[in-house]
Amino acid sequence: MNVVFARGIPLDTLTQGLCDRQREPLASGETDGWAWAVHDMHNWDTEDYDDVGYSALCPDGAEIVVFVTEPCSVKAFPPAFEYYRDGRLTLRFNFEDIQQRVGANPDYLSPELLAAGLIGPRAECRQEDDPGHDCCDHDDDDRERLVKVIADYFALPSPPLSPEVTSK
Repeated sequence: MNVVFARGIPLDTLTQGLCDRQREPLASGETDGWAWAVHDMHNWDTEDYDDVGYSALCPDGAEIVVFVTEPCSVKAFPPAFEYYRDGRLTLRFNFEDIQQRVGANPDYLSPELLAAGLIGPRAECRQEDDPGHDCCDHDDDDRERLVKVIADYFALPSPPLSPEVTSK
């Protein structure tokens, strides 16, 4: 599943663009100035396993924020974040290695990530050398904190996104 937020793009344009890319939204709506849609990462029916071309959906003056929520970590595809602005990939990273950020401005969220202790010297597990401690035990907390930093920075809407979604 991918969760897509778009600002500066009307909902009908976003959903039509996703449909044109064979990613029909499973749910969509508008909240707090953001159009949003949830769609399958791939189209299994047409055997389309390519990434979605969000750049083409993002005209000048628009932004797209994407959470890739259900890839396959076993096959080296962990959850990921992408940010597009004016048709360009500004920032992308996966949740398992946010130190490795790519895009036109890989440091776009660096101050916020650093302040949250998600990158930099405070990002290392302080109990790493303790016998019996497994650093993976707090991965979920780190991911939750990461999503909160992103959502807060972009002022993304939080669930419930609309009455229609909560009633399904």
